[in-house]
Amino acid sequence: MARWMRLVLTVVVLAATIAAPAWARTELTMWYHSGQAEERAVLLDQVARFNAAHPDIFIRAVEIPEGSYNEQVQAAALAGDLPDILDLDGPMIANYVWAGMLLPLDDFVSPELKSDLLPSILAQGTYEGRLYALGVFDAGLGIWGNRRYLEDVGARIPQSVEDAWTFTEFMDVLDRLKAHPEVRYPLDFKVNYGVGEWFTFGFSPIFQAFGADLIDRSTMDRAQGVVNGPAARAAGAWLQSLFELGYANPNPPGDTEFIDGSAALSWVGHWMWPQYSSELGDDLVLLPMPKFMRQVTGTGSWAWSITRNAADPAAAWKFIEFLLQPEEIVKMTDANGAVPSRLSAARMSANYQPGGPLSLYVEQLQTIGLERPVTPAYPAISAYFAEAIDNIIHGAPVGPELDRVAENIEMELAFMGLR
Repeated sequence: MARWMRLVLTVVVLAATIAAPAWARTELTMWYHSGQAEERAVLLDQVARFNAAHPDIFIRAVEIPEGSYNEQVQAAALAGDLPDILDLDGPMIANYVWAGMLLPLDDFVSPELKSDLLPSILAQGTYEGRLYALGVFDAGLGIWGNRRYLEDVGARIPQSVEDAWTFTEFMDVLDRLKAHPEVRYPLDFKVNYGVGEWFTFGFSPIFQAFGADLIDRSTMDRAQGVVNGPAARAAGAWLQSLFELGYANPNPPGDTEFIDGSAALSWVGHWMWPQYSSELGDDLVLLPMPKFMRQVTGTGSWAWSITRNAADPAAAWKFIEFLLQPEEIVKMTDANGAVPSRLSAARMSANYQPGGPLSLYVEQLQTIGLERPVTPAYPAISAYFAEAIDNIIHGAPVGPELDRVAENIEMELAFMGLR
């Protein structure tokens, strides 16, 4: 070969190793929900840094309004126009897999990564034995308390999951707080959030703690006798009694009851930490979910997946893997306040590391977390249950409401061919 030809080939090879030309790049479209402004800012910075570090891959980020996210995903699936990478709410994963939208991730996930992830993250992303989505953060329930009120009434303040109040203790504390002259409602349930996913996330753990559930988890094909059985009716009756007897407000004016001191306890998630800590300071205390027949916290949040439309699944996984690096997870959870999905990331987080002010959420997600039912019928299950909870809170007879939920769920299961 002539010397000049060898020189040209050498230059071409060197150029290829330095930067891939635009025509050689793998371009991938990523959809993400609008979410918090701080969350969006971190994600877009991560996209920019990933693109800069991977000249052979270009991620094009497309923001989709959270309120219409699922509808837009469904429409794109019908049109065969799904993006390569999809952000999706955890409870929707099974429905998306059932509809043929997602690729399994099992071949990409290393044993080391899997062992470092919260069990709740793996549970929500797994359907019929295969893993389809992984989140960089999770969510959980807890009880925020006003320490001054609790000390005023001589209540024991639990320090860990194992140390949680029993049912008897919980009711005793509510009784004492009800008698406190400054407390109007002992317990704030965030009913002001309105009928929707909060009602399932926030209230189904009560039913599960009583020994009931939304569906038979062993078969995922039966709701009769589960969501309306004796344990479920007892849970619904107890919940309703809290509102009827003035322990909780069925018509709260907004998100202010715990902050202004009219409520002593707040049954809600980690996302209230910034506001609550700012307003209450040293009077704020985080308490574990109580022990009824069992102890349960809700779990589940947004996660990343690769669609069946992906032009290059391996390149798509490189991006998701980048987001799952512990330091990237901490950047995101520092911004949105959520629970880091990896234990190594939690240890790096000022809020979630052992001894941190929010470390209880990590402890709960490892021990008492229960994912919302991983079934394609979940969206319908949640809608029926949330509507019933709203009716029960506002005085509707518990039995007929739960019977209607069971009947509607089983009709949906039959319609979808799931029973």
